[in-house]
Amino acid sequence: MNRKRYQGVQNDKERSMQSLIDAVGVVIETKGYTGLTATNIAKTAGLSRRLITVHFNSVEELIETYVRRKDYWVAASGDAAKMISENQVNNTRPILECLLTSQLDYFYNNKEMQKIVLWQISESTNIMKEICEERELLSQVFFALSDKELNDKEIEVDLRAVSALMVAGIYYLVLHAKSTDALFCEIDLKTTEGIKRIKDAIKFVLEKTYA
Repeated sequence: MNRKRYQGVQNDKERSMQSLIDAVGVVIETKGYTGLTATNIAKTAGLSRRLITVHFNSVEELIETYVRRKDYWVAASGDAAKMISENQVNNTRPILECLLTSQLDYFYNNKEMQKIVLWQISESTNIMKEICEERELLSQVFFALSDKELNDKEIEVDLRAVSALMVAGIYYLVLHAKSTDALFCEIDLKTTEGIKRIKDAIKFVLEKTYA
């Protein structure tokens, strides 16, 4: 009878690597991108700093490994990605509404993504560039559909600019709500009513845009 080969060393390596990768996410949430140091990551993982260079060569490579495993924009899109794949250019407005409202919910409840967006607008790095490109890939698919629909209906509107303003507004409103106790235009985004008012406004703007 053949005995199963002992994999202890390999298993220990994989566990250590995963612990360090998971620690990156914890540090991003608790300390932001400025806290992504070897000391903070290793301490959070409960491991020696030396293991970062042993397994990943550098802190930068460890951070890249973590970020590349995340799929922020697909997760934030809710059912919109499925709606895009099934759409035959009949009506793209519900898709965009789903994209924006889902992004509002996801961004509001996901502290890690809040930190990632702050990182994007604070520092230019190859990692952040890749994340932005991932977001744009989803946008390209949607706008290819909306362009055909709006052209067929002879609607002259810059849907990209309208979408950009609303996405930027969502980011700022959420970050403002999470960092201060102040209202914004007399709206409290920390309440269910406040979130509903923003979603209703998104729906209203899109109805007028597509009209």
